[in-house]
Amino acid sequence: MIELLRQHRWILDFLDIFLVSVITYRLLRIIKGTKAAQMLIGLGMLLLASLASRHLELFTIDWLVQSFWAQIVIAMVVLFQPEIRRALAHIGEAQFLSTFTKAEELKSLEEVVRAAVSLANRKIGGLIVIERDTSLKDFVEVGTLLDAKVSKELLLSIFHPTSPIHDGAVIIKGNRIAAAGCFLPITLRSEVDKALGTRHRAGIGLTEETDAVAIIVSEELGAISVAIGGKLENKMDMGTLRDLLTDLFTVKQGKK
Repeated sequence: MIELLRQHRWILDFLDIFLVSVITYRLLRIIKGTKAAQMLIGLGMLLLASLASRHLELFTIDWLVQSFWAQIVIAMVVLFQPEIRRALAHIGEAQFLSTFTKAEELKSLEEVVRAAVSLANRKIGGLIVIERDTSLKDFVEVGTLLDAKVSKELLLSIFHPTSPIHDGAVIIKGNRIAAAGCFLPITLRSEVDKALGTRHRAGIGLTEETDAVAIIVSEELGAISVAIGGKLENKMDMGTLRDLLTDLFTVKQGKK
């Protein structure tokens, strides 16, 4: 078999290009919307500066850039340490060819929508995070592990003001509530509206670093917002929230 493949070298070349393309695509999806993506843009600009300095014979700039490149491996490990850890965990867990969402997961999305609307009507704050491709294992581990079926009633009981874990986030994986009372990273971006509370900043912060979807219910306004890719969608009602989640978690996601 191996000898046959060697005789048809184009098959191996095609396989090589295909695997590199898949891995690159998945890595880009992992870092999309994160600080690592911004850093990669900066490194790209630095590479352009290096090429330009050599072409224009700007010796001082070229020397500075070359000195930096000598330490680039160590710098990347330090700067991208969280993303590297999550990427390695993701590669070990994710199914690269998964496309269709199970019917149970779609039913869970409906339970999430109903719970969010009910929380908003009662002006009870809540933060519900739904995992997508990037693993949220690190955040699950610091919360209260549940591994329970997603239901409106359970979500309402978790976020009830008398619950000891109502201030944290609920993380959903598939059709299961993985954990509750989870602590999420807070966004530090200066352009984020200062009127937003901790829940909104946590939802934005998490979606800056992962591809998760965060549904935030405001305790003061009784309004529903959704954070995706570090951006916040406000004034969501039952219909728009259901449509958004359906678009994100159906077969369309696998075709992107």
